[in-house]
Amino acid sequence: MSDADRPVRVGVVGVGSMGRNHARVYRELADAELVGVADMDSAAADRVAGEYGTESFDTDDLLSAVDAVSIAVPTSAHAPVLERCIDAGVHALVEKPFVDDLAVGRELARRAAAEGVTVQVGHVERFNPAVRTLMRILPDLDVVAVDARRLGPPVDRELDGSVVSDLMIHDIDVVNAVVDARPGTLGATGAADGDYATVQCVYDDDTVATFTASRVTRRKVRELEITARECLVAVDYLSQSVEIHRGDHPEYIESNGTIRHRTESVIERPFVETGEPLKGELAAFVDAVADGDEPVVTPKDGLDAVEFARQIEGILGLGSTPSAEREVHR
Repeated sequence: MSDADRPVRVGVVGVGSMGRNHARVYRELADAELVGVADMDSAAADRVAGEYGTESFDTDDLLSAVDAVSIAVPTSAHAPVLERCIDAGVHALVEKPFVDDLAVGRELARRAAAEGVTVQVGHVERFNPAVRTLMRILPDLDVVAVDARRLGPPVDRELDGSVVSDLMIHDIDVVNAVVDARPGTLGATGAADGDYATVQCVYDDDTVATFTASRVTRRKVRELEITARECLVAVDYLSQSVEIHRGDHPEYIESNGTIRHRTESVIERPFVETGEPLKGELAAFVDAVADGDEPVVTPKDGLDAVEFARQIEGILGLGSTPSAEREVHR
């Protein structure tokens, strides 16, 4: 079998809940061969390797045996692991948030491009079938405003960052792709000790965006609404559905000598080919590695999302910036 015909040899660095899912999906992809997994907790690596019929390695040995890896370690370790991948010439999918230091992330992105190493950032919602359907609709729309809501109850897992970098950053990336402009005026408010945040942003093209993220809401909500001059598009990430609400049709009707006014709206429901977003994400990464194409979610996309999230955290006092409610002009 020639190199062009063989599956891409892949591995996973970090086998927590997300890394374990990466191993599972790679095992299912026809164009990928799961070579092994690595983790600082060697016992955990052994368990996941046994579960998915592969081997456990230390990180450097894994990098010497694969073409590409998923990096699913805590955010603070993304940059050093990615640097080792670049040094080894191994392509990498880095879970979100891309990095915790923007300057380091920019340098790693530059080095990866110079070395011909493909780097994709793990913003999995880009691969939600409902979002993929939305992206096909967008070229026909004049977008005015976007409203993103990502709400849920307290989570039973180790938290890696604020509600902004943990949850809202998914929607920041999607809305950045929808609007395709730079964020401009920005304001934010928070509650519940940083577990609830709402953000208002006016992009450079005058599109208005509102983001809400919560880890204290007793119902899981994952919704995006696009207000366009032509229609309203409602996206439900959980049901993987899209509805297009067209303009009302007003009319007057006579009933028993009384004139009444009513309106009737038209709702279109485009076909959405449902599926697991993570499987779509990893399949796209494997294809980008095999074909040498630019990944769907680039390091620049990941850096833009982190930069936006850091500004919000600064306003909310979740980082080093004192807590305040103010506007930021970029």
